[in-house]
Amino acid sequence: MRRRRSATALLVAAAAAVAGCGAEDFPNEPRPASAIDLSAKIDDSKVVVDPSEVGAGLATVTISNQSDDEVALDFTGPSDRSTNAIPAGGIASVSLMLAEGDYSIEPDVSTIASDTLVVGAERASAQNDLLLP
Repeated sequence: MRRRRSATALLVAAAAAVAGCGAEDFPNEPRPASAIDLSAKIDDSKVVVDPSEVGAGLATVTISNQSDDEVALDFTGPSDRSTNAIPAGGIASVSLMLAEGDYSIEPDVSTIASDTLVVGAERASAQNDLLLP
């Protein structure tokens, strides 16, 4: 009887020890790149985006309409997105998931020239960046 209790206790202890063992490495995917901020200016003659070359990933474009017309912008390229009409003197913001390729930024006013945004390879991971929102 005593031997049976000792064997049972040993089995329970061995099972607990094996159950407590787990993977020492956690296969987490790295964080995506930090979002970047771009600015765009619309005046009476053209659209200008700065910077005009960026890496792929999440971007927020802040647009200032300094023209005399209400203008909406169409971002056409590997992924498409449009803004609502931006009133003359107004400001708007749009978030884009940019894929690698060239984007044309077309205003809906024919007298205003378009601009091009060149998107390169995906930006580096923000895995080891501290104090990110």
